[in-house]
Amino acid sequence: MNYPKVLLFAAFSGIALPVTAADFSDPTWPCIQRKVERLSIGLMWPTPLEEIEIDPETSAAIADLADQLALRRIALAELEPQVTAFAAGSDGDPQILGRVFERVFNSLSARRTRIITGIGEFSLSQIALAEKIDAARVEMNTAIEAAEPDFDKVDALEEQLDWDQVIYTDRQQSITYLCETPVLLEKRLFAISQMLQQVSRSDG
Repeated sequence: MNYPKVLLFAAFSGIALPVTAADFSDPTWPCIQRKVERLSIGLMWPTPLEEIEIDPETSAAIADLADQLALRRIALAELEPQVTAFAAGSDGDPQILGRVFERVFNSLSARRTRIITGIGEFSLSQIALAEKIDAARVEMNTAIEAAEPDFDKVDALEEQLDWDQVIYTDRQQSITYLCETPVLLEKRLFAISQMLQQVSRSDG
């Protein structure tokens, strides 16, 4: 099995990593969570969205509510009155409420995709740094074992190695937070879908 370079380096250097996924086929994905690059709105919103005419006032109201729902700093419980009022004003129309969810979905899904891309880029930078540290160790050991060691060179290599390892470890500690962010966005989307469905009328 080809383990990601970043994991091999951590294993040999004693650096603690979060539990890693069982599938190592993608060396740029360091998270325990399965990598799902794109979400499907159809899995979160049960009513197929039809092509309907929406007046400008309703469109503006949809945009305003959706933009608030997409803000993670606002707890969904705080937005329940706005959701209830909007549903009452639109007679709980699942198509109108579906447009609210569609706008939220597009916003948070795009943000989630950017984060996943960033995680991959972050992982690649860590892999490159791990390779740099490994190469420096080899170079330092070779310099020490030379017939006439260049101790100034050894000192310089050791200083750079120590600094790179500090950087690597500090960065590695942020992986857990990075990996949790896409999951938090998914949970918010599901919660918003449930909130909107609860105030949607049933046409069946």
